[in-house]
Amino acid sequence: MPELASLTSVLIPAYNESHSVRELVHALKREAPWHEVIVIDDGSTDGTGEEAEMAGARVLRHPYNKGNGAAVKTGLRGASGTHILIVDADGQHQPHDALRLVAHLDQFELVVGARSDDSQASWSRRLGNSLLNRIASYLTGQSIPDLTSGFRAARRDCMLEFIHLFPNGFSTPTTSTMSFIRAGYSVRFEPVVAAQRQGHSKIRLGSDGARFVLILLKVITIFSPLRLFVPISAALFAGGAAYAAWTIATQAHVTNSSVLLILSSIVILLIGLISEQIASLRSDGRRS
Repeated sequence: MPELASLTSVLIPAYNESHSVRELVHALKREAPWHEVIVIDDGSTDGTGEEAEMAGARVLRHPYNKGNGAAVKTGLRGASGTHILIVDADGQHQPHDALRLVAHLDQFELVVGARSDDSQASWSRRLGNSLLNRIASYLTGQSIPDLTSGFRAARRDCMLEFIHLFPNGFSTPTTSTMSFIRAGYSVRFEPVVAAQRQGHSKIRLGSDGARFVLILLKVITIFSPLRLFVPISAALFAGGAAYAAWTIATQAHVTNSSVLLILSSIVILLIGLISEQIASLRSDGRRS
């Protein structure tokens, strides 16, 4: 385990987290001889970068606030370790869990710290995350217990493969998890317990929840579009066929509405097949 830690760059994206970042850096350094600890100061105005420097971290600064995803991308580009560990700066993630995640990188390309249900801040957050987990599990065909956890370890070259897909906002964990799974990489969900965060969450359930769903759809159409198009096509075809059967039985003819539904299902299926071919070509091009 220490040898894996010595190959790992710890990335801590931080925006106005001066109250917690110094102790977090100290705690991480006590746990293992990391290759480096990098704090990405995302345009903070409360001295977050200075606190991190005093704790012995290497600090990369944004001139203004760009978002959590942008901070992660800056850290990925600036890191020199072969592995990376991403830790939120708000004090939720336990430093003693860090080595458990990194220890699995000899077998897995991505290891996600999956939080227990009682680690979620509120019932609404638990409900929202549970819904996202179910949608993501269906779209990927693999059980995903925690889609949005920012606590994760990965092989840096694999993360860089998908860096162009990462948004600048708060859905980098969502995008990276979906991307790794659909690309065929080995992903492990390691159970962890998250502490109560310090300060206030910057994620809003309503607006950011809708963005997370859009991110799921975006990623799945990139890697496996038929998982999305086939159910829609099947539902339209079933509806059109059932309506046609009913109108034949009651009115002795087929209505335009049922024909339109059936034709729409065929068009959507064809679009899905074309999208699947494009996704396959993209995947083959990436591996070559």
